[in-house]
Amino acid sequence: MLKLFFFQSLVIFFYAVSWFIVAVVKNRNDVADIAWGGGFICAALTAYLAAGLNQARPILVLVLVVAWGLRLMLHISIRNRGKPEDHRYKAWRKEWGNSFLVRSFLQVFLLQGFLLLVISLPVTLTITRGGPPLGVLDAMGACIWLFGFSFEAIGDFQLLQFKKDPANKGKINTFGLWRYTRHPNYFGEVTLWWGIFLICLSVPGSYWTVVGPLTITYLIVKVSGTPLLEKRYVDNPEYAEYIKKTSSFFPLPPKR
Repeated sequence: MLKLFFFQSLVIFFYAVSWFIVAVVKNRNDVADIAWGGGFICAALTAYLAAGLNQARPILVLVLVVAWGLRLMLHISIRNRGKPEDHRYKAWRKEWGNSFLVRSFLQVFLLQGFLLLVISLPVTLTITRGGPPLGVLDAMGACIWLFGFSFEAIGDFQLLQFKKDPANKGKINTFGLWRYTRHPNYFGEVTLWWGIFLICLSVPGSYWTVVGPLTITYLIVKVSGTPLLEKRYVDNPEYAEYIKKTSSFFPLPPKR
């Protein structure tokens, strides 16, 4: 497991370096958002090719990770096409000044690579150990993953459709899943990782990999997800009203 993790880390390091070069050439660090989903695919494929287990559970988890990663990469590519660099990365570009390149490599691309390795721990363990035949935990985990995946994909699609309408420019989307949570895409992403962890629990000695879903949950809820995004709307009265009525993360009926 340690040798595999070292090899996996090496692959992700070169993956991060490649995307950093792309960011420098294109002069936009928000390509890191596209790289995020692909990094998980790289980590899962590396584990699968190294272990060589043609069993149902490793193949199931690999398929789930690839499906999620490809959809996310495609969605963000479409979302960013023809638009300027994301406001978060623009702010860091100004804030970091002369140390921008070094800090971009370390704090955006290399840190992202490390975090996705940690989040992928349930995936890596499941793919490399296989475990007993598929059972109830696998079915429950797959259902939770599908619910989270669908929630994220539908939320992203609804937001894209909302932004396509010129009449909605500058407005806050409060329709569809966005009526029940201010961040349906983030809720969906967190949920699907807990689904994968549930599948991983079928493998003996896998409880410690809970660090994976705990990490992505903490990052999205407390660090780089909802707090960073909502900071942008701190002075927006329409968003302030939206906050009063709508749950921050877990989907709940809107308050009257």
